[in-house]
Amino acid sequence: MAARVQRLSRSMLKTLRDDPADAETLSHKLLVRAGYVRRTAAGIWTWLPLGKQVLENVTRVVREEMDAVGAQEVQLPALLPKEPYETSGRYEEYGPELFRLKDRKGGDYLLGPTHEEIFTLLVKDQCTSYKDMPVVLYQIETKYRDEARPRSGILRGREFTMKDSYSFDVSDEGLQTSYDLHRAAYQRIFERLGMDYRIVSAISGAMGGSASEEFLAPAAAGEDTYAQCPQCGYAANTEALHVEVKPVEGAAHGAVEELDTPDTPTIEALAEHLGVPASATLKNLLVKVTDTSAAGAAGELVALGVPGDREVDMGKVEEFFAPAVVEPFTAEDFTGRTDLVRGYIGPQGGLAGTSFRYLADPRIAPGTAWITGANTEGKHARNVVAGRDFEPDTYVDLVVVEAGDPCPKCGTGIELDRAIEIGHIFQLGRKYADAFELDVLGQEGKPVRVTMGSYGIGVTRAVAAIAEQTADEQGLCWPREIAPADVHIVAAGKALQTELALDVAEKLGAAGVRVLVDDRAGVSPGVKFTDAELVGVPTILVAGRGAKDGVVELKDRRTGEREELPVDEAVSRLAALAG
Repeated sequence: MAARVQRLSRSMLKTLRDDPADAETLSHKLLVRAGYVRRTAAGIWTWLPLGKQVLENVTRVVREEMDAVGAQEVQLPALLPKEPYETSGRYEEYGPELFRLKDRKGGDYLLGPTHEEIFTLLVKDQCTSYKDMPVVLYQIETKYRDEARPRSGILRGREFTMKDSYSFDVSDEGLQTSYDLHRAAYQRIFERLGMDYRIVSAISGAMGGSASEEFLAPAAAGEDTYAQCPQCGYAANTEALHVEVKPVEGAAHGAVEELDTPDTPTIEALAEHLGVPASATLKNLLVKVTDTSAAGAAGELVALGVPGDREVDMGKVEEFFAPAVVEPFTAEDFTGRTDLVRGYIGPQGGLAGTSFRYLADPRIAPGTAWITGANTEGKHARNVVAGRDFEPDTYVDLVVVEAGDPCPKCGTGIELDRAIEIGHIFQLGRKYADAFELDVLGQEGKPVRVTMGSYGIGVTRAVAAIAEQTADEQGLCWPREIAPADVHIVAAGKALQTELALDVAEKLGAAGVRVLVDDRAGVSPGVKFTDAELVGVPTILVAGRGAKDGVVELKDRRTGEREELPVDEAVSRLAALAG
């Protein structure tokens, strides 16, 4: 089947020599410079012809693999009524990220951030018996989230394309099968896209559910940090990495001793004053937790206890309390609280469980002794023992994970890396089925509650992630599966060279090879060569000085290898690309 030949002399392609002023990530810089996307507004992007082709190629791969596992494609609206999201609780849970609007009659609507609720209602309407199960539905749809700080080009926008699929089964075993099918399909998708990726344990967040795994593309521009063990292969998003509470048995500790520690409201000042490492101290961070679903609810005071040398991971804290809102306890909040001494707070003396709910990191295990605030201005206490002098209300992994922390499985020091989230799969279970009473008639003639899975791939994010992973100093360098063309032909400039370039382009197109040919008049060879490197098609064919002898040059964009060949041989070799 013949393939399209794109002539740059007839194409809307404007490349830029300089990086956009607001660009920080490599993909942002190169996708704009190479003429793939243009900014329309903050977090909103226009896909230009070359960019649209790459986006469609990624979409095609995703669609083919979803179809291969028996998923059925649908298209749900982006404009949605608010009532289903109120039923699930996510209308408020999403908070300011949700685009809310009213129609002319005052009805409340939203722009879909994700579609669990709508898919659940669709299946409730269409499926009535266990004979209708299992069913897997998917769509490749535009999503909308009002990001507070859209950045990094198409990596974090307010409008983006996502493949979201949903499985519906009548048993937990069926859900596991659907989950495993998606997991394997995702592996095939990302391998076909030429991506380096990791599968890591993850938290479910606003999605809810139990089992949850992320597919991450390691990249310096990534906003996710993940941990991996070099010994046993364990991998997890750092927000999902949890440490077990391991009580210390038989340690002998003296009585609590009060110390004079004037002008030491910070851990750094305290450690220096006492000549001890920060790791010997107990830091207690106060926050307010407010249940937004209860009108007029006052914020509950919670203390977070962590070793003094570690920082609190607020992502973990917010995940623990979700959908409640977590806010810092400010200096003004201390007004009128005579039981709380700013900079000198400790959990002992009955404060834990009375003045505040006390969450402790597992490192504050029973039997460990600490130096912490004595709840008196200018004083700290030594030998404050967890389990003896205070009892946490609960243990929660609270600290920011650091390289060298022990692997939860084998104890080896973990390694940390940055990555871009490109996919996420969840075993939702019956959260949404319960909310919408999604039942079907079971084999025994009784209603059975359906169980669900949810599976997402960031299609636009995948484009950016591939660019991040494959680009080099000269520009983009697409894998052939998703490149806008198989071959980029450069006519060096003279009439004979342009004539040969167009002739080769037509022959390749007829053989099913996708061709981009630079036949622009009045553009120097140097600019054409630079643009070919920047645009990133995997093979470059140059009709240059050898044109008079019927010889062209082939260059592998990724390796830089060059080879001169007679035209017919070059055409024959490149035609093999079309299979």
